[in-house]
Amino acid sequence: MDDTQDLVQIGENRFISKTTVLSHLKTYNLYYEGQNLQLRHREEEGELIVEGLLNIFWGLRRPIRLQMQDDHERIRPPPSSTSWHSGCNLDSQGSPNNTDGQQMTQQSPPTVEVTPPESQLEDNGVTEEQIEEDSESSTQLLRTKSDAGVLRRGQRRSPSDQRKIRRHRFSINGHFYNHKTAVFTPAYGSVTNVRINSCMTTPQVLRVLLNKFKIENSPDDFALYLVHASGERVKLKRTDYPLVLRVMQGPCEQVCKVFLMEEDLGEEVTYDVAQYIKFEMPVLQSFITKLKEEEDREVQKLRRRYNYLRCIIEKQLSCLPEGATCM
Repeated sequence: MDDTQDLVQIGENRFISKTTVLSHLKTYNLYYEGQNLQLRHREEEGELIVEGLLNIFWGLRRPIRLQMQDDHERIRPPPSSTSWHSGCNLDSQGSPNNTDGQQMTQQSPPTVEVTPPESQLEDNGVTEEQIEEDSESSTQLLRTKSDAGVLRRGQRRSPSDQRKIRRHRFSINGHFYNHKTAVFTPAYGSVTNVRINSCMTTPQVLRVLLNKFKIENSPDDFALYLVHASGERVKLKRTDYPLVLRVMQGPCEQVCKVFLMEEDLGEEVTYDVAQYIKFEMPVLQSFITKLKEEEDREVQKLRRRYNYLRCIIEKQLSCLPEGATCM
């Protein structure tokens, strides 16, 4: 029992000493001193629990599907052309009996940053202070609805102004987003983070990440990989604990990163193979030539050996008298 409490599980039938984990955790927190990536730890019934933010880098090749609205949100048509719509929370608009002179006291900020032309700031009722607040509250990957516009209806705009607004409306932090199909393509290598603990396995971490951004894809469609600077790529098993494994790799993300990739498109790269990835093609071709020459020498050596053995056997058979049988 005491031996079990001194160990920390990092996978199925895989354990590491608690002292080693605490040592790596201390180095990890010193590296991120003063940042929100520092991890906390505690013990419950002798079990070490580490919790905090984990950086995950996007490595997807196919688009992902985003929910058009929240699961518990009721969809209502716009009550009038003079009220906010699309990007705002419809539940905060009040009852339809409100008069035109009344103003809403509480409005939820839009989930997607929209930057209309300067000439329309006053006409649309959006001040610079509101836009700055929206940009500060935006995360690295924002949830969005089918229409990200928060402008009032009933105003005619020139085609150039419409193109400017459309460019902002269809992008999330520079990433392409199609509001009609709810398809989103994260930029390769862009980073996000999730708050997890060391007791969460790989599927649980994937579920937290997908729920954070309201992604409709199944967690079974994705996998987490430890990608090293050398090119080595290790796929985390379903029974692994990503947070502890990340701490054991060291704090520097220039050395090792956690990537989210497709389950069927991701590919593991061993350390031996990773050593040759960064070589130029002429160098790799020379390696292949050398290996081919070595293979040919081994083949010739085996042929000479078996030819010699065949000659000895044939000579012994020729020396046997006729009618003799081998025992």
